[in-house]
Amino acid sequence: MTTTYSGVDLAVIGSGSAAFAAAIAATGGGKRVVMVERGTTGGTCVNVGCVPSKALLAAAEARHGAAAAGRFPGLAAAEVPVGFPGLIGGKDALVEQLRAEKYTGLAADYGWEIVHGTAAFAGSTEAPVLDVVLRDGGTRRIEAAHYLIATGSAPWAPPVDGLEQAGYLTSTTAMELDMLPESMVVVGGNAVGLEQAQFFTRLGTEVTVIEALERLAPFEEPEVSDAIEEVFAAEGITVHTGTALAAVRRDEHGYTLAVGRGSEEIELRAEKLLVATGRRPVTAGLNLDAVGVKTGTRGEVVVDDHQRTTNERIWAAGDVAGGPQFVYVAAAQGTLVADNAFTGAGRTLDYTALPRVTFTSPAIAAVGMTDAQVADAGIRCDCRTLPLEHVPRALANRDTRGLVKLVAERGTGRVLGVHVIADGAGDLITAATYAITAGLTVEQLAQTWAPYLTMAEALKLAAQTFTADVAKLSCCAG
Repeated sequence: MTTTYSGVDLAVIGSGSAAFAAAIAATGGGKRVVMVERGTTGGTCVNVGCVPSKALLAAAEARHGAAAAGRFPGLAAAEVPVGFPGLIGGKDALVEQLRAEKYTGLAADYGWEIVHGTAAFAGSTEAPVLDVVLRDGGTRRIEAAHYLIATGSAPWAPPVDGLEQAGYLTSTTAMELDMLPESMVVVGGNAVGLEQAQFFTRLGTEVTVIEALERLAPFEEPEVSDAIEEVFAAEGITVHTGTALAAVRRDEHGYTLAVGRGSEEIELRAEKLLVATGRRPVTAGLNLDAVGVKTGTRGEVVVDDHQRTTNERIWAAGDVAGGPQFVYVAAAQGTLVADNAFTGAGRTLDYTALPRVTFTSPAIAAVGMTDAQVADAGIRCDCRTLPLEHVPRALANRDTRGLVKLVAERGTGRVLGVHVIADGAGDLITAATYAITAGLTVEQLAQTWAPYLTMAEALKLAAQTFTADVAKLSCCAG
């Protein structure tokens, strides 16, 4: 027998950051919300994404810090043993804690129900409903004034001969291993691949990275790519760029990979294979055609600037909508959906100053345009790059790996982009985000206050390079 929910204001498919942001905003406005989740409550970020990966990266950084302590006079390097099952157990405990505090507990506090089952649309374009097959085999039907698709994304792998048959790790399953591999090949040299490669290397795994494009971090500035490639080489990570995975075979000893660079083909061997080649929106099984919701070429739900789909009562937010795949974007879009659906706010989001961070060490962060994007937009560009050897914080850290690059509009000096590879780059880029949002010029940035011996001071110093030789300035020169 099917139980029908009627009188629902918002029915949400998914329980990640977009879903929770929308539900919190809607219930705060007195609306009745029902949420449907087929897997584990909390979505990607808390369960298999940001939280567990950054917790493990922090652990690997602590071990690496001990091994690198010899860069300070008077200290000696130390070897820290790795208890890999303990690391994974600690990560799992943190995930469970945050899931309870920030997701399941919040739903109970706000008073909306989470229905555990698999949802699909039914009805018609004019009268959509959700049919839910519960985990216990029962069924429910949800009739709502508005619906939100917030089903997120999942790891995607390219079609490669033998890959599916051999099996492989993803960023999710790699964090569930119970033993540290002796060797690993990571396919993909963008954010996830870089983070995972450095994590396993710092725990003692021999890692090789292959990237199909011509450089690591291929969507960052070339100077940033050069810097992270130098870091990886120094840490013993083998890198093959401009190289594609052609075939995969697996036996009891591990993987044999055929990889090609142009007409050249080489063979790689490793115990484990991790594929980090991006993610795709999760829309399979939702029966979107039945209610007039269109999808794009990558399976993403097509939305307008207000996050409304091609059905006026159905909305989409987060990774499933095909935009920037960041948890803070998903949350902002979820709140926007609630505002637009129930208050007629007509709000949109401005992504001009959207920051991003890759949590390698040193970290990579950027906001705004690259110099190539500025040129493509027909804007006259003026750029400066400041190596960290000119930043007092980096000198005190005995770690001058990295740089800060400012991209400005020639003539006005307006800051259009900031690109960083440095310890603490994620915190520095927040200040850069404010500068771009406020429309600051490099002259104004050069005259702002910056606490001495912080990495954020590098932003001020980079701005000063437009008019001065910072190598000839004294410490904390104004």
